[in-house]
Amino acid sequence: MEFNASSSQLLEITADSLVLSTGSKLENTAKEIDEVLNGAITSLITSGDFSGKASETCVLRNLNMPFKRIILLGTDGASSPQKIIKAIEAGASAVFKTPAVNVVWAADGLAKDHHWQASIIARSTITAAYNYSGTGKKPEPKKLKTTTYWCASESDSNAAKNGLNYGGAVGNGMNTARQLGNLPANVCTPNYLADQAKQLAEGQDNLTTSVLSEAQMQELKMGSLLSVSAGSVEPANLIVMNYKGADSSIKPVVLVGKAVTFDTGGISLKPGRGMDEMKFDMCGGASVFGVMNALLETKLPVNVIGIVPAVENMPAGNATKPGDVVTSMSGQTIEVLNTDAEGRLILCDALTYAERFKPDTVIDIATLTGAVIGALGKFTSGLLSNDDELADQLLLGGTKSGDRAWRLPLWEEYDKQIKSNFADMANIGGEAGTITAACFLARFTKSYKWAHLDIAGTAWLSGAQKGATGRPVPMLMEYIRSKTVNK
Repeated sequence: MEFNASSSQLLEITADSLVLSTGSKLENTAKEIDEVLNGAITSLITSGDFSGKASETCVLRNLNMPFKRIILLGTDGASSPQKIIKAIEAGASAVFKTPAVNVVWAADGLAKDHHWQASIIARSTITAAYNYSGTGKKPEPKKLKTTTYWCASESDSNAAKNGLNYGGAVGNGMNTARQLGNLPANVCTPNYLADQAKQLAEGQDNLTTSVLSEAQMQELKMGSLLSVSAGSVEPANLIVMNYKGADSSIKPVVLVGKAVTFDTGGISLKPGRGMDEMKFDMCGGASVFGVMNALLETKLPVNVIGIVPAVENMPAGNATKPGDVVTSMSGQTIEVLNTDAEGRLILCDALTYAERFKPDTVIDIATLTGAVIGALGKFTSGLLSNDDELADQLLLGGTKSGDRAWRLPLWEEYDKQIKSNFADMANIGGEAGTITAACFLARFTKSYKWAHLDIAGTAWLSGAQKGATGRPVPMLMEYIRSKTVNK
């Protein structure tokens, strides 16, 4: 799909469709187009067929002008980044409900930051175009070929071009994460993820991939990670993707993504109802793949390491049992009270492994606890951190990208709940499961600035819309991009 920006005369741009943002009061471009249409938009508003409320859409056809159709996009009430993003997403969805091949978005009527607005339009268009493919499912072909961002000023147009490139890359990264998350677990295994990581690096000068086998992890004494894969015939992999976009003296951002390609709960077996959705328990790792894909497209001048511990959690005669004690790579021992609290067991060894890269910051991303859904629902990711500045930067990136998080505390009172009589710690605590899980991880991250994103509520949707969302790729990319802007 092609994106471009233009400041030419709007009615001289070759396109079959126009997305026109307006509220109930017509101004600027909307007013000018209404005059060309002899008051057709005014008539729609007067008759009540279009109210102009944020995210409302209405299609005008059979026009006596260059465009075959105009898609009106309501803006009244779109007063925050989140509401503007929702409106743009509604507009992008409306485009794909028409046979549009070439579409122009008129820039005025929503945000004044053309780089940001253009990035959201490109991202929303790319993600709206996604259809799952594979396992016998063939996606419907999309007719849309070209999207043009129009604004009156040439300088705004130049800013928009950069925004389109960035937003398109983020959208592709989200779709990469969605596709991996949506694949069934008999296809998307730890070995499949390792192969995908190798393919991603093929022919790339600034990305290399290495994969540690179970034997190599055994040599590194990753007893905690390997305790999770013990009951599965699928071998575990520790996938390491190294994006080098800056001088080697620049410390990297390290992303650690949980990838349990299927989680039965192990011996602490989950209920059967809804267990099919446990193929999504690798969405943290999938988001790391999405970021790496976006970095290759944007070529951001940063260094980023992506670490993906990939395992399958299955019950078997040799599986880890409740009450077993395992030794992590850090040397700390863990009493496994519940084998369904396995994500933290693979993350802790990966977080210890991250130390060798002398990171600037480390962010782990995991579908870790059902408790976060009880606290924040399906709208917001949970954020916990040992560094206030890092937490604030991630929260800001979430707000700007519309991929929001909410910070929870890491207090000593919660940490005491994972005390064990038989090991240095237990893998579950009492109340506040999201926080005690992060307290567990915090014990392995004392040597660097670290943040934890619990995306159990935001990584996928259930019901009729069942599928991976691609979050938190937008937030992570906004954070990483900020590292380049601040230099």
